[in-house]
Amino acid sequence: MPSAAAVSTGVGDGSPRTPDPSTPPPSPSTTIPPYMKAVSGSLGGTMEALCLQPIDVIKTRLQLDRGGSYRGIAHCAATVTRTEGVRALWKGLTPFATHLTLKYTLRMGSNALLQSGFKDPDTGHLSTRARLVSGFGAGVLEALLIVTPFEVVKIRLQQQKGLSPELLRYKGPIHCAKMIIHEEGILGLWAGAAPTVMRNGTNQAAMFTAKNAFDILLWKKHEGDGKALQPWQSMISGFLAGTAGPICTGPFDVVKTRLMAQGKSGDNTKYKGMVHAIRTIYAEEGLLALWKGLLPRLMRIPPGQAIMWAVADQVTGFYERRYLQSAHL
Repeated sequence: MPSAAAVSTGVGDGSPRTPDPSTPPPSPSTTIPPYMKAVSGSLGGTMEALCLQPIDVIKTRLQLDRGGSYRGIAHCAATVTRTEGVRALWKGLTPFATHLTLKYTLRMGSNALLQSGFKDPDTGHLSTRARLVSGFGAGVLEALLIVTPFEVVKIRLQQQKGLSPELLRYKGPIHCAKMIIHEEGILGLWAGAAPTVMRNGTNQAAMFTAKNAFDILLWKKHEGDGKALQPWQSMISGFLAGTAGPICTGPFDVVKTRLMAQGKSGDNTKYKGMVHAIRTIYAEEGLLALWKGLLPRLMRIPPGQAIMWAVADQVTGFYERRYLQSAHL
């Protein structure tokens, strides 16, 4: 007669194994390698960029709107479409898609490397604190190496208004980057680095921890257990994990956008740094101005995480079934 454990997991009766949430995490030998996490993030990031670029353009325009030109998300989208054409909603797509793809590659790969360093070598257990630190570290790395310079170029392109290309200051992402370096120096591409580090570090610490928690809580899914999540399950976990970050990091995102948008010469240098920007925005526009663009962020980031994880989990799930589980049969 099979044991209760065998019955509950389906072992011995030919049915798929459903791991008990009370069981310990998989051993180190069943860990998905960092390079596969990086590949899954790269593919997920590409899909996210293609789907959600218009929301990012609207978010940037709202955050840069000091005079109340836009009366909300719908009005902003309608104004941009009417005055600049529907293609304007995909302004900055090239740097946005490139930076998302590279960002997720670095984020997923570095987080996996950091987690492997924090895991107990005997049991493979990863504490919640270690998971948070790994996520924060991955966010800091992506902010400094990829996110900041790409977002500086993206925001400079997105803030341009008009239909005549000859009247636009920046003709494209490469031209924009060259002009910034020429006029502001190489460090001009890292304008707003401090709030970007704080935003991304906090976001990823929360996101990786929450995604793992929701996978276990909702679907009883542990990494390396061979259980394949359906895309809709990954989307729900990713969506829920992506909601907390925008609310917590709203001020950092607004300040980051303002610092990146301004130049470093003449009267355009309104903000002297992260703290000065927060104080200035609060004094001139009020507390709620520090959360400008929050709704479009909530419209973009949680769905973006849903799309990214739906793709990434399918890639890592295939690897688990094809290589990890078959190795233990």
